[in-house]
Amino acid sequence: MSFEITGKLIVKYNTMQRSETFKTREFVIEKSDDINGRVINNYIKFQAVQDRTAIVDRFNEGETVKVYFNIRGTRWEKDGRVNYITNLDAWRMESVVAGAPGQDAMPNYNTSQEMSSPGGAPAADDLPF
Repeated sequence: MSFEITGKLIVKYNTMQRSETFKTREFVIEKSDDINGRVINNYIKFQAVQDRTAIVDRFNEGETVKVYFNIRGTRWEKDGRVNYITNLDAWRMESVVAGAPGQDAMPNYNTSQEMSSPGGAPAADDLPF
């Protein structure tokens, strides 16, 4: 399932080569919500993987962007300890014009788009652990 959210790009991190065949890049957006007259700021960190690491290049910090992403969850066990990791995998970004309709709309949780890799095959879960 695919999600989307609009917010202000706060920081872009450098691409990290996690292994010989796996790379990631993280970035953070700020999403502000007015709840009963009180502004709540949320800072949401996304990751882009493999060939998607360049999607953030053309955007400047402080710019309002819309991020399309998938939620990925992983169970990871080491030395008898189990941990669960959740990643927000960004796969597309676009500019948002200030004051455009829907800019402050809630995320659309009712979309049913699935991300697939080029050629229509399902995207491989290429996690390093």
